[in-house]
Amino acid sequence: MYSAPLILDFDRSVRPLGSGEARCDLAAWQEAVRFGCSRRVYTALECLLLERLREPHHGVFLGSGDFHHLSFFLLKEAARRHQLLPCSLDVIVLDNHPDNMRYPFGIHCGSWVSHAAQLPFVRTVHVVGITSNDIAAAHAWENRLTSLWKRKLVYWSVGVRADWLSCLGRGGQAHTFASADALVKELEHTIRQADRLYLSIDKDVLSPETVHTDWDQGVFTLEHVQDIARLCSRGSAEQHPRLVGFDVTGECSSYTFQSLFKRFLSRLDGRAAAPDHETLATAQEGHRRVNAELLRCLQKGV
Repeated sequence: MYSAPLILDFDRSVRPLGSGEARCDLAAWQEAVRFGCSRRVYTALECLLLERLREPHHGVFLGSGDFHHLSFFLLKEAARRHQLLPCSLDVIVLDNHPDNMRYPFGIHCGSWVSHAAQLPFVRTVHVVGITSNDIAAAHAWENRLTSLWKRKLVYWSVGVRADWLSCLGRGGQAHTFASADALVKELEHTIRQADRLYLSIDKDVLSPETVHTDWDQGVFTLEHVQDIARLCSRGSAEQHPRLVGFDVTGECSSYTFQSLFKRFLSRLDGRAAAPDHETLATAQEGHRRVNAELLRCLQKGV
Protein backbone atom coordinates (compact mmCIF):
# COMPACT_ATOMS: atom_id res chain seq x y z
CA MET A 1 0.00 0.00 0.00
CA TYR A 2 1.10 3.59 -0.66
CA SER A 3 0.97 6.42 1.83
CA ALA A 4 0.14 10.06 1.15
CA PRO A 5 2.09 12.23 -1.29
CA LEU A 6 5.64 13.18 -0.39
CA ILE A 7 7.12 16.67 -0.69
CA LEU A 8 10.89 16.90 -1.00
CA ASP A 9 10.92 20.36 0.52
CA PHE A 10 13.99 22.19 -0.75
CA ASP A 11 12.42 25.61 -1.35
CA ARG A 12 9.14 25.84 0.64
CA SER A 13 7.24 26.40 -2.61
CA VAL A 14 4.76 23.50 -2.45
CA ARG A 15 1.55 24.52 -0.71
CA PRO A 16 -0.21 21.90 1.48
CA LEU A 17 -1.53 18.97 -0.57
CA GLY A 18 -4.06 17.76 2.01
CA SER A 19 -4.21 15.70 5.16
CA GLY A 20 -1.63 12.99 5.51
CA GLU A 21 1.03 14.52 3.26
CA ALA A 22 4.66 13.85 4.19
CA ARG A 23 7.39 16.48 4.00
CA CYS A 24 11.10 15.88 3.98
CA ASP A 25 12.92 19.05 5.01
CA LEU A 26 15.83 19.53 2.59
CA ALA A 27 16.27 23.31 2.87
CA ALA A 28 19.90 22.85 3.92
CA TRP A 29 20.57 21.26 0.52
CA GLN A 30 18.98 23.97 -1.60
CA GLU A 31 22.09 25.91 -2.61
CA ALA A 32 24.13 22.76 -3.27
CA VAL A 33 21.48 20.95 -5.35
CA ARG A 34 19.30 23.63 -6.93
CA PHE A 35 19.69 23.96 -10.73
CA GLY A 36 22.60 21.50 -10.79
CA CYS A 37 25.29 19.77 -8.76
CA SER A 38 28.30 17.51 -9.00
CA ARG A 39 27.80 13.74 -9.05
CA ARG A 40 29.47 13.63 -5.64
CA VAL A 41 26.86 15.94 -4.12
CA TYR A 42 24.06 14.08 -5.90
CA THR A 43 25.26 10.73 -4.58
CA ALA A 44 25.43 12.11 -1.04
CA LEU A 45 21.83 13.35 -1.34
CA GLU A 46 20.72 9.97 -2.69
CA CYS A 47 22.22 8.24 0.34
CA LEU A 48 20.40 10.62 2.67
CA LEU A 49 17.07 10.10 0.90
CA LEU A 50 17.45 6.31 0.92
CA GLU A 51 17.92 6.48 4.67
CA ARG A 52 14.97 8.79 5.29
CA LEU A 53 12.44 7.50 2.77
CA ARG A 54 11.89 3.91 3.75
CA GLU A 55 8.17 3.86 2.91
CA PRO A 56 6.78 4.22 -0.64
CA HIS A 57 4.69 7.33 -1.25
CA HIS A 58 1.84 8.24 -3.54
CA GLY A 59 3.75 10.56 -5.83
CA VAL A 60 6.54 13.02 -5.06
CA PHE A 61 6.48 16.81 -5.36
CA LEU A 62 9.85 18.47 -5.89
CA GLY A 63 9.14 22.21 -5.83
CA SER A 64 10.73 24.42 -8.48
CA GLY A 65 11.72 22.98 -11.84
CA ASP A 66 15.27 23.73 -10.69
CA PHE A 67 15.05 20.37 -8.88
CA HIS A 68 13.82 18.25 -11.80
CA HIS A 69 17.07 16.26 -11.78
CA LEU A 70 15.81 14.53 -8.59
CA SER A 71 13.56 12.53 -10.94
CA PHE A 72 16.66 10.51 -11.82
CA PHE A 73 16.85 9.28 -8.22
CA LEU A 74 13.09 8.64 -8.08
CA LEU A 75 13.27 6.52 -11.23
CA LYS A 76 15.93 4.33 -9.69
CA GLU A 77 13.88 4.01 -6.51
CA ALA A 78 10.81 2.94 -8.48
CA ALA A 79 12.86 0.32 -10.30
CA ARG A 80 14.23 -1.08 -7.03
CA ARG A 81 10.83 -1.14 -5.37
CA HIS A 82 9.09 -2.88 -8.27
CA GLN A 83 12.08 -5.05 -9.27
CA LEU A 84 11.85 -3.89 -12.87
CA LEU A 85 13.41 -6.01 -15.57
CA PRO A 86 15.77 -4.61 -18.24
CA CYS A 87 14.05 -2.43 -20.86
CA SER A 88 10.66 -2.81 -19.14
CA LEU A 89 9.84 0.81 -18.27
CA ASP A 90 8.67 3.68 -20.47
CA VAL A 91 9.14 7.16 -19.01
CA ILE A 92 6.77 9.99 -19.95
CA VAL A 93 8.24 13.42 -19.18
CA LEU A 94 5.93 16.40 -19.64
CA ASP A 95 8.24 19.37 -20.10
CA ASN A 96 8.67 22.47 -22.22
CA HIS A 97 12.38 21.58 -22.55
CA PRO A 98 14.13 18.36 -23.65
CA ASP A 99 16.24 18.14 -20.44
CA ASN A 100 18.80 16.32 -22.59
CA MET A 101 21.36 19.11 -22.80
CA ARG A 102 25.11 18.95 -22.28
CA TYR A 103 26.26 19.76 -18.75
CA PRO A 104 29.90 18.85 -18.02
CA PHE A 105 29.79 19.69 -14.30
CA GLY A 106 27.65 16.78 -13.09
CA ILE A 107 23.86 16.62 -13.41
CA HIS A 108 21.36 19.44 -13.61
CA CYS A 109 17.68 20.10 -14.25
CA GLY A 110 18.29 20.40 -17.99
CA SER A 111 20.45 17.28 -18.41
CA TRP A 112 18.89 14.56 -16.24
CA VAL A 113 16.95 12.88 -19.09
CA SER A 114 20.20 11.89 -20.79
CA HIS A 115 21.20 10.05 -17.59
CA ALA A 116 17.76 8.50 -17.10
CA ALA A 117 17.66 7.09 -20.65
CA GLN A 118 20.82 5.10 -19.95
CA LEU A 119 19.35 3.23 -16.98
CA PRO A 120 19.14 -0.49 -17.86
CA PHE A 121 15.47 -0.88 -16.94
CA VAL A 122 14.38 2.07 -19.12
CA ARG A 123 13.11 1.17 -22.58
CA THR A 124 12.26 4.65 -23.87
CA VAL A 125 12.00 8.18 -22.50
CA HIS A 126 9.37 10.34 -24.22
CA VAL A 127 9.78 14.08 -23.56
CA VAL A 128 6.37 15.55 -24.34
CA GLY A 129 5.19 19.11 -24.93
CA ILE A 130 8.44 20.81 -25.98
CA THR A 131 8.06 24.30 -27.48
CA SER A 132 11.50 25.60 -26.53
CA ASN A 133 14.13 26.18 -29.20
CA ASP A 134 16.49 23.80 -27.37
CA ILE A 135 15.72 21.17 -30.02
CA ALA A 136 15.90 23.52 -33.02
CA ALA A 137 18.80 23.31 -35.48
CA ALA A 138 20.65 26.26 -33.94
CA HIS A 139 20.91 24.38 -30.64
CA ALA A 140 21.39 20.87 -32.03
CA TRP A 141 24.99 20.72 -30.80
CA GLU A 142 23.81 21.26 -27.21
CA ASN A 143 21.71 18.08 -27.22
CA ARG A 144 23.31 14.86 -26.03
CA LEU A 145 23.14 12.41 -28.90
CA THR A 146 23.75 9.02 -27.26
CA SER A 147 20.16 8.30 -26.22
CA LEU A 148 18.75 9.65 -29.48
CA TRP A 149 21.20 7.53 -31.48
CA LYS A 150 20.28 4.41 -29.48
CA ARG A 151 16.57 5.18 -30.03
CA LYS A 152 15.98 5.40 -26.28
CA LEU A 153 14.77 9.01 -26.36
CA VAL A 154 11.94 10.64 -28.33
CA TYR A 155 11.08 14.34 -28.55
CA TRP A 156 7.38 15.29 -28.86
CA SER A 157 7.11 18.98 -29.74
CA VAL A 158 4.55 21.61 -30.70
CA GLY A 159 5.56 24.11 -33.37
CA VAL A 160 9.33 23.54 -33.18
CA ARG A 161 11.13 21.02 -35.36
CA ALA A 162 14.24 18.88 -34.85
CA ASP A 163 14.83 18.11 -38.53
CA TRP A 164 18.58 17.88 -37.90
CA LEU A 165 17.91 14.39 -36.49
CA SER A 166 16.95 13.22 -39.99
CA CYS A 167 20.45 14.14 -41.16
CA LEU A 168 21.77 11.68 -38.57
CA GLY A 169 19.38 8.95 -39.66
CA ARG A 170 17.28 9.38 -36.53
CA GLY A 171 14.30 11.37 -37.79
CA GLY A 172 11.95 8.98 -36.01
CA GLN A 173 13.17 10.24 -32.64
CA ALA A 174 11.32 13.54 -33.03
CA HIS A 175 7.59 14.10 -33.60
CA THR A 176 6.34 17.62 -34.33
CA PHE A 177 2.71 18.70 -34.16
CA ALA A 178 0.78 21.81 -35.06
CA SER A 179 -1.17 21.76 -31.79
CA ALA A 180 -1.17 20.24 -28.33
CA ASP A 181 -4.49 18.54 -29.13
CA ALA A 182 -2.90 16.67 -32.05
CA LEU A 183 0.10 15.68 -29.94
CA VAL A 184 -1.97 14.25 -27.08
CA LYS A 185 -4.15 12.31 -29.50
CA GLU A 186 -1.09 10.67 -31.09
CA LEU A 187 0.62 10.07 -27.73
CA GLU A 188 -2.36 8.04 -26.54
CA HIS A 189 -1.34 5.12 -28.78
CA THR A 190 2.21 5.11 -27.38
CA ILE A 191 1.01 5.15 -23.77
CA ARG A 192 -1.50 2.34 -24.33
CA GLN A 193 1.28 0.11 -25.71
CA ALA A 194 3.46 0.49 -22.60
CA ASP A 195 3.50 -2.22 -19.91
CA ARG A 196 5.12 -0.20 -17.12
CA LEU A 197 5.19 3.62 -16.93
CA TYR A 198 6.76 6.38 -14.89
CA LEU A 199 5.34 9.90 -15.26
CA SER A 200 7.34 13.05 -14.55
CA ILE A 201 5.48 16.36 -14.85
CA ASP A 202 7.24 19.71 -15.08
CA LYS A 203 4.50 22.30 -15.02
CA ASP A 204 6.45 24.58 -17.36
CA VAL A 205 4.77 22.45 -20.06
CA LEU A 206 1.63 24.42 -19.17
CA SER A 207 0.78 27.77 -20.72
CA PRO A 208 1.34 30.93 -18.64
CA GLU A 209 -2.43 31.43 -18.74
CA THR A 210 -2.80 28.22 -16.72
CA VAL A 211 -0.11 28.82 -14.10
CA HIS A 212 3.21 30.68 -13.80
CA THR A 213 6.54 28.85 -13.33
CA ASP A 214 10.22 29.77 -12.98
CA TRP A 215 10.99 28.99 -16.63
CA ASP A 216 9.72 29.82 -20.13
CA GLN A 217 6.53 27.88 -20.73
CA GLY A 218 4.72 25.71 -23.24
CA VAL A 219 1.18 25.60 -24.60
CA PHE A 220 -0.49 22.71 -22.77
CA THR A 221 -3.67 23.30 -20.81
CA LEU A 222 -4.39 21.57 -17.54
CA GLU A 223 -6.84 19.35 -19.44
CA HIS A 224 -4.02 18.10 -21.70
CA VAL A 225 -1.94 17.12 -18.67
CA GLN A 226 -4.93 15.53 -16.96
CA ASP A 227 -5.71 13.46 -20.06
CA ILE A 228 -2.15 12.12 -20.16
CA ALA A 229 -2.15 11.44 -16.41
CA ARG A 230 -5.38 9.44 -16.69
CA LEU A 231 -4.00 7.45 -19.61
CA CYS A 232 -0.84 6.62 -17.67
CA SER A 233 -2.69 5.52 -14.55
CA ARG A 234 -5.35 3.49 -16.37
CA GLY A 235 -5.04 -0.28 -16.05
CA SER A 236 -2.98 -0.30 -12.86
CA ALA A 237 -3.51 -2.91 -10.18
CA GLU A 238 -1.98 -3.23 -6.71
CA GLN A 239 -0.27 -6.51 -7.63
CA HIS A 240 1.19 -5.18 -10.89
CA PRO A 241 0.90 -1.39 -11.09
CA ARG A 242 1.23 -0.06 -14.60
CA LEU A 243 2.17 3.38 -13.29
CA VAL A 244 5.07 2.61 -10.98
CA GLY A 245 5.55 6.20 -9.83
CA PHE A 246 5.16 9.86 -10.65
CA ASP A 247 6.66 13.18 -9.67
CA VAL A 248 5.59 16.78 -10.13
CA THR A 249 7.82 19.83 -10.34
CA GLY A 250 7.61 23.36 -11.75
CA GLU A 251 6.42 25.32 -8.72
CA CYS A 252 6.93 29.09 -8.76
CA SER A 253 9.78 29.81 -6.35
CA SER A 254 12.04 32.64 -5.28
CA TYR A 255 15.74 32.13 -4.66
CA THR A 256 19.01 34.01 -5.16
CA PHE A 257 22.03 31.77 -5.63
CA GLN A 258 25.01 32.41 -3.42
CA SER A 259 27.14 30.92 -6.19
CA LEU A 260 27.86 33.47 -8.91
CA PHE A 261 28.52 30.56 -11.26
CA LYS A 262 25.04 29.11 -10.74
CA ARG A 263 23.51 32.56 -10.97
CA PHE A 264 25.18 33.07 -14.33
CA LEU A 265 24.31 29.62 -15.72
CA SER A 266 20.66 29.74 -14.65
CA ARG A 267 20.11 33.12 -16.30
CA LEU A 268 21.97 31.92 -19.38
CA ASP A 269 19.57 28.96 -19.55
CA GLY A 270 16.53 31.25 -19.41
CA ARG A 271 15.39 31.00 -15.80
CA ALA A 272 12.92 33.77 -14.98
CA ALA A 273 13.76 36.57 -12.56
CA ALA A 274 12.45 36.15 -9.00
CA PRO A 275 8.85 37.41 -8.67
CA ASP A 276 7.72 39.88 -6.01
CA HIS A 277 5.99 38.57 -2.88
CA GLU A 278 2.42 39.18 -4.06
CA THR A 279 3.01 37.62 -7.48
CA LEU A 280 4.70 34.65 -5.85
CA ALA A 281 1.83 34.05 -3.42
CA THR A 282 -0.75 34.23 -6.21
CA ALA A 283 1.24 31.85 -8.41
CA GLN A 284 1.75 29.33 -5.61
CA GLU A 285 -1.97 29.29 -4.85
CA GLY A 286 -2.56 28.53 -8.55
CA HIS A 287 -0.09 25.65 -8.29
CA ARG A 288 -1.90 24.32 -5.22
CA ARG A 289 -5.09 24.00 -7.27
CA VAL A 290 -3.24 22.38 -10.18
CA ASN A 291 -1.54 19.90 -7.83
CA ALA A 292 -4.90 18.93 -6.32
CA GLU A 293 -6.31 18.24 -9.79
CA LEU A 294 -3.29 16.15 -10.77
CA LEU A 295 -3.52 14.10 -7.59
CA ARG A 296 -7.16 13.37 -8.30
CA CYS A 297 -6.21 12.02 -11.74
CA LEU A 298 -3.33 9.93 -10.42
CA GLN A 299 -4.62 8.72 -7.06
CA LYS A 300 -5.43 5.22 -8.35
CA GLY A 301 -2.29 4.85 -10.44
CA VAL A 302 0.52 3.79 -8.13
